[in-house]
Amino acid sequence: MQAMKKVVHRNHPSFHRLTKPLLIILSGPSGAGKDAVLAGMKKSSYPLKYVITLTTRPRRTSEKNNVDYHFVSREKFQTMVENSELLEWANVYGNWYGVPRDAVKKALDKGEDIIVKVDIQGAATIKKILPQAIFIFLVPPSMAELLIRLEQRHTESPSDLTRRLKAAEEEMKQLPLFDYVVVNEWDEIDRAVSEIKAIITAEKCRVVPREVVLE
Repeated sequence: MQAMKKVVHRNHPSFHRLTKPLLIILSGPSGAGKDAVLAGMKKSSYPLKYVITLTTRPRRTSEKNNVDYHFVSREKFQTMVENSELLEWANVYGNWYGVPRDAVKKALDKGEDIIVKVDIQGAATIKKILPQAIFIFLVPPSMAELLIRLEQRHTESPSDLTRRLKAAEEEMKQLPLFDYVVVNEWDEIDRAVSEIKAIITAEKCRVVPREVVLE
């Protein structure tokens, strides 16, 4: 019997994944669990650059400076705005929040995938500036659940709780602004983390990759 010969198709193209650095924007109403999910991502050692946002609000006892936020004075924040050092900034519940522009640009230039936590206003601003970013909306399973989470933080007065819940109801209407929604169930942080990883994997498999360009 004649032996079969291996046929080599020399002119056929080989396939390899074309990837660009991703900018992932994680947002959601206060109490949705954004910090907890980010902590879960870090614990899993997933290869992401975590860009820390700035805020002028007082630091909570459970928070660490330059880990949870860069806590800065209002004067310092205003100077950074005037010097165009922030990618976006917004006033949320009477305090200022912003994303350092240079940290995002340096990571993109290095080819690193980046994740940034912002409020809904910040997400809307970045959507206009960098529409090729990936926008993920993190939500609790219900508004009743959200109230329980806010109450358990013991950081808001009753009037502040009412204000945050009303704001959350309005923020939930901004869902169409986002590309993906992840429901953060009670005591299921790992599930939310896995879903975010799956989103990133899917984005890495796009035929036409996203390309985020920050001048």
